[in-house]
Amino acid sequence: MKRKIEEHLLKWKNDTNKRPLMIYGNKQVGKTYSVLKFGEEYYKNTVYFNTDNNIELYKIFKRERTIDRIISHLSVLSGESILEGDTLIVFDNLTDPDIASGIKVFGRNKHNYHIILISSLKENIKKFKCEEFQYRMMMSLDFEEYLTAIDNAQLIDFIKSSFRNNKPMPFHSLALEYFDDFLMTGGMPEAVELSIKQRNKLLLNSVYDKIIDAYKKEISTLDNLIDITRSIEVLDSVPFQLQKPNKKFQYGLIKTGGRSKDYEKSINFLYNNGFVYRSNKISTVKSPLSSCKDVDNFKLYYNDTGLLFSRMYLNKNKFLSSNKARYTILENMIAITLMNEGYNLYYYQSEGKAEVNFVVQTRVGRVIPIEIVNKDMSKAKSLTLFMNKFDIKEAIRITDDNFSFKKGVKYIPAYALFCLKDII
Repeated sequence: MKRKIEEHLLKWKNDTNKRPLMIYGNKQVGKTYSVLKFGEEYYKNTVYFNTDNNIELYKIFKRERTIDRIISHLSVLSGESILEGDTLIVFDNLTDPDIASGIKVFGRNKHNYHIILISSLKENIKKFKCEEFQYRMMMSLDFEEYLTAIDNAQLIDFIKSSFRNNKPMPFHSLALEYFDDFLMTGGMPEAVELSIKQRNKLLLNSVYDKIIDAYKKEISTLDNLIDITRSIEVLDSVPFQLQKPNKKFQYGLIKTGGRSKDYEKSINFLYNNGFVYRSNKISTVKSPLSSCKDVDNFKLYYNDTGLLFSRMYLNKNKFLSSNKARYTILENMIAITLMNEGYNLYYYQSEGKAEVNFVVQTRVGRVIPIEIVNKDMSKAKSLTLFMNKFDIKEAIRITDDNFSFKKGVKYIPAYALFCLKDII
């Protein structure tokens, strides 16, 4: 399965001043597979170490301080020759700060050893954050990668061309059909691979259950038992919260009498580690947008629509026949897309309850609202009111219709979300 991360890995390999590369992201997004596949294609051999409770590895990095001695011991431990420039050295499941500290020697001194580190919890990454490493986040597949995986990559050029020129896409209906499949499946590689081979929904659900179990296992690393319980309660609550007419996260719906101070630490843990994405409410616009956010009013989204689809207990017929269900999944997908591009999430809501789904500020300071066309609302005026009130000159509407441009608003079919990076 071809992933975009491969292009970055190849660029890193060819960098003469490379430092150890840290690939991080949630479990099950394909980090280890992509790195090992890269090693197989571009190196003579790959030496792999699982650092989880690896006492021998710990002893090496605790004791040795020079590159030559570390490499010598790693060769003995792995039973393989480590060739400068020709061997990819992989340290997986990195959580131990002592091992990470030992690897820093490869970032301080000149050499030609190629080292990739893999980790999941972002809070562990903060412990390692240093100039000796390079960092790259990896997320689940986007729709562009999904089309490649299902052997329909030819559609990508048509979509990109129509996006650039605001011209109708000739295979619009076909692309929408594929995109609906993607919304239901999500971008977790194992789920995508299984959906390609067979459409057994029960087997797909077992994949999502395994992923949620992996998340809960990571949550269990928290020191405080009550924080573990509350984090799992929040994670389980998200699908229900998103199906309400008002998607604002409400503590009282987790547990009667639930309060902000009870769940703040748990929500921050889930958000900081990428289990959920948080979108804060804004009621005005000024630069930077972060200065406008209401920290007490927010929505939470899952990091994958396949997980949300499963936890909403949907099936294909219900999904395709329910505008509300599809709208919820699509809104979550937009949140994922924006997060993938490195943007903080905000939504606008006025005192009169006019709401714009997302508002982003580009890296050059432009504010762009993004609204989903809602079939259940024949005259949605929120976006127009927002643009007039804050003198916004450009906006995006996500629609099931083909590409078009009207009165400063770019209409983008939902399947072209991956093209948003060319605007924002």
